[in-house]
Amino acid sequence: MMEPIYSPWGEIQHCKVLCPHVFSVDTASHGGIMTDPATAMRVFSGKALEFCFREGGYVCFEEDCAATVALRELMDRGLYQAPVNEHWKPGEYSAVIDSSIQRWYPDYWAAREAGQTHQTAAQEKRAKERER
Repeated sequence: MMEPIYSPWGEIQHCKVLCPHVFSVDTASHGGIMTDPATAMRVFSGKALEFCFREGGYVCFEEDCAATVALRELMDRGLYQAPVNEHWKPGEYSAVIDSSIQRWYPDYWAAREAGQTHQTAAQEKRAKERER
């Protein structure tokens, strides 16, 4: 998947690859995380996908809150590393992400703490099919 040329938040001004096929996009006033549906199923848990929306063929996590769920899962899976730089000391970025999730998505946080977000949506789907 190439970088998105469309954003539900407006014209894309900056696009950063977080991991293959998953992008962080910024517009003049907003942004979020975007990917294609197949990648979303392979990368994110079913619980995380409860907080996205679909538009223009993309799965989108809005930057104000939902993007933190996507970032947490990318970090948990080793697909994205929290930045350490002049703005973020070791552990600070993850702490901010976790605090936001705990505030805005306590059900997701509880599921994560209970180990219910370790599988991707595709893995969850295959497990349910095997149970039948």
